[in-house]
Amino acid sequence: MKKLPLSLILASLSTGTAFLLSCGSSPSSQTAPFSPKLSQYQSSVKITQALIPEGRYGRAKNGRMNPSYITIHSTQNYGAGADARTHARLLQRGGLTSKNNSLGYLTWHFSVDAHSIYQSLPTNEQGQHADYEGTGNRKSIGIEMCENRGNSRSATLDRTARLTADLMKRHKIPLNRVVPHQHWERIRYSDGRNLGHKNCPNFLMTNGKPGAKWQAFLNQIKSHL
Repeated sequence: MKKLPLSLILASLSTGTAFLLSCGSSPSSQTAPFSPKLSQYQSSVKITQALIPEGRYGRAKNGRMNPSYITIHSTQNYGAGADARTHARLLQRGGLTSKNNSLGYLTWHFSVDAHSIYQSLPTNEQGQHADYEGTGNRKSIGIEMCENRGNSRSATLDRTARLTADLMKRHKIPLNRVVPHQHWERIRYSDGRNLGHKNCPNFLMTNGKPGAKWQAFLNQIKSHL
């Protein structure tokens, strides 16, 4: 997930609890109603659909894709209210803007916490979550794992592994194309600056790169295939 140099303190849109949001964005003042519903997509885990409105905000350009990768992120948002529902609500209301990408918004496909999964984009549409105009955005499904205070990391990892396995089967994506955000080199759209490779998901990297912890997560995914 792309971050600002300075964290933003926002009020939770669902509970009124303040939480830390470190995305490369500015909160929007839009107040469109939040209307999640159970996804019709058959999955081994429950998915709640809370899609960004078609033609608006992060779906204004509606770039199509046939996904060939899955990119795993961690939010690095640690406040108590920064769960999957809150992230999905922000995306649905155009609440995460960006001055540095071609869309003007940050977007990804799924937000996951210990208890829930929310879908914000169809899996055949591009997001803005990995590497600006690179393959990570043009060809990968983005999954953000929540790190809010009180959230179980082990349960979040298990739910993410199950979701990833389902998406792999649905889109015929091999395990070697399930990658961390760190995999993608980030060339910033606004000025062409090379930002390098991000240490994300930070708790699955070893010295900023995939290692034993990442391999253990891949093995966890494999157990659900």
